[in-house]
Amino acid sequence: MQILNNECKHSHGAPKLIILDLNLPKKSGREVLKEIKSSDILKKIPVIILTTSTAQKDIEMSYDNHANAYLTKPIELDQFSEVVKSIQDFWIKRAKLP
Repeated sequence: MQILNNECKHSHGAPKLIILDLNLPKKSGREVLKEIKSSDILKKIPVIILTTSTAQKDIEMSYDNHANAYLTKPIELDQFSEVVKSIQDFWIKRAKLP
């Protein structure tokens, strides 16, 4: 969150897209999503959840907190690469972002 809020030396301005895992080490991705979407500065940035969880409660929570997409992270490298390419194709090449 410090990087997103330009509060540390690694900050380079707000990103155009955030890919977020729900299973983060210190602060959960659920908390991060809520913080992003409650920030007047960050809330317009699309957030894609990319996680191993297939739990309906996680999917619903993500969309309830304004995630723009929820994708399940594949285990196989080839399938993971396909998901990353599809994110790039839609969100970077085709979607008009703020």
